[in-house]
Amino acid sequence: MAGSVFRQAVREATGASWEEWIARLEREIDPLWSHEQMKRHICEAWGLSEEWGEWLAVFYGQLLGRTPVGVTKDAGVQIGVRRTIAAEPERIWSFLLSAEGLKLWIGSVPAFRLEKGFAFASAEGVTGQLTVVQPLRKLRMTWKRPEWEQPSRLQLYVLPAGGGKSTVAFHQEMLEDVYIREWMRRHWEDALLRIRRATEDAP
Repeated sequence: MAGSVFRQAVREATGASWEEWIARLEREIDPLWSHEQMKRHICEAWGLSEEWGEWLAVFYGQLLGRTPVGVTKDAGVQIGVRRTIAAEPERIWSFLLSAEGLKLWIGSVPAFRLEKGFAFASAEGVTGQLTVVQPLRKLRMTWKRPEWEQPSRLQLYVLPAGGGKSTVAFHQEMLEDVYIREWMRRHWEDALLRIRRATEDAP
C-alpha cells in the first residue's frame, strides 16, 4: 500500500517513519472515525499541514480496509487525465514524437521508434517498452521512473474530437500507491497544458 517514495517523503516531511506513524495512529485513532475526523485529529494532535494530515489519513484508512479514489481491483492504482485541444490529431501526434514532445512524457531520448517491443531509456531515468503501437491514435507501454520499485502501465491516446479538435489522454495503471497517483496526476496535467500550448497556439 505504501511505496518507497511515500515512505521517504513522509519521513522527510514529518520526521517519523511510516511504521512509527502506524503505531501512533493505532493508539490514537478510533477505526470508526470518518476520514475527515482522522485528518482533523492528525493535524491538531501533531501540528501537521492539511496536506500531510490528508495523506496519513488516506494511507491509514487503507490499513483499515477503506478503498481510496483511484484504486481498482484489476488495474491497481490508476490515473486518467485528458484534454481537448484545438489542433488536428496529425499535428499533435507529430509533436508528441518530436524531441520537444518526447521530453513531456518520457524525457530526453537519443532515438524513438514506433515499433512494438522498442525499449526506451531517457536521460532523466525513465525506462519502458512499447507494447501496442497504433500510429496517430494510441501507444501502450510499460513506464517506470528511476525511484520506483515496479513499472506502471501507460497508455497515450490522440483521438479526433471534431471541428479540427483532438482529445489527448494519458491513462496510467499499476502505480505504486495513491501518493504516486497524485504526483502523476499533476505531472500529466502539466504535460497536457504544455502540449496544448505547443500545438493549439502554433502559428
